[in-house]
This record gives sequence, structure tokens and C-alpha cells, in this order.
Amino acid sequence: MTPAPNAPGTSAPARRLRADAQRNRDRILDAARETFRARGADASLEEIARRAGVGIGTLYRHFPNRNALLDTMFRESVDELCAQAKQLSESTDPYDAFVAWLRAQLQHAMTYQALAASLMISELSDDAPLNACGEPSACSALRATGEAQLARAQAAGVVRSDVDADDVMRLVNAIALTSEDATDSCAAAERLFGLMVDGLRA
Repeated sequence: MTPAPNAPGTSAPARRLRADAQRNRDRILDAARETFRARGADASLEEIARRAGVGIGTLYRHFPNRNALLDTMFRESVDELCAQAKQLSESTDPYDAFVAWLRAQLQHAMTYQALAASLMISELSDDAPLNACGEPSACSALRATGEAQLARAQAAGVVRSDVDADDVMRLVNAIALTSEDATDSCAAAERLFGLMVDGLRA
């Protein structure tokens, strides 16, 4: 059966993947997680394809570029972060909720080392709200959640009014990037994080 055509400007198939294609996609994602953790953000897509046991053409059919692959890798964890933000938004203390949200973002970025930070900074720079499938990217979902958390804190008068969500997300991800090579990365990140939140407080 011939697959339904893709929507204009997208690369994702319009119908459910065949079982063999789904297996290839899952293998690519597993291989990407292993390779990026071992090699860092600059790991080659060719190496990922070899580790997955597929050709580079198969990888590109599922993920047309590096950011599309990273976006899919982070989707589940970003959804969890957004759910956590919803819970925090019910807090009676907007400042504590905002700081807890920022700390959760920092932990996410550090868990994935430079990968999450580099993807986020790239998308902030490119202002790309959609992923390669024409859907809201994981990073844009995180940005929208961050905007809501920041707006709540600013409305309560506990966070400076002259910063926006992109400023804050760049700061958080910069901490993750610059702390990665420190002797004690967690301690370095926590110190920088404390300086950042002190500077953001109104």
C-alpha cells in the first residue's frame, strides 16, 4: 500500500510506521542516546547509523537532521518537565516555584550533558518553533512553559520585569555547558545557579 503523502514542508509520514520501520527508528534512537553520551553533541550521524545497524539513508528518512534526532530524544523528558511545571504553578509561592522549575531545567541539561543545552541554544538562536515534522518542537514546548512560569513570578513582583524567558533559558543552559568540564560539575553548577537566581530576583 502506498503511504499517504506528507504534509507540505514536513518529512514525517502521515500514517503509522510499518513494524520494520518502527524497529529501525527505535534502534536509531537507542544508538543515538549511547553515541551522544559517549561522544558528545558533535557525534556523527554516520556513527549513530552504524551503531544502529542501518544505512545513513534510513537514518535521514526518519530524522532529516541532527536537531530532529535530538528533539525526538528529548521529547519524553521535556513532557515530564512541562508536567512538573504545571504542578509547580499551583504553588502558593511563585518565587519558589520559579526557582524549582529553573533547577529542574538545569538538572535536565546536565543529565544530557551538552546535548540539551546545545539544542536549546540553537533553537533559541534560530527562532525555530517547529520540529522537522512540522510540530511544536520539544524546545518550543519547554520555552512556552518557561514563559508561563516567568510571567507568574513577574506578576507576583518576585522576579525582575526586564528579563524574558529566552534570557532565562540561555542562562540556565549556559550554566550546564560551562560547568560540564569543572572538577566538581555539580558544585560549580549550583554556585552559578545561586548567583543567577539572586540576580533575577526583584
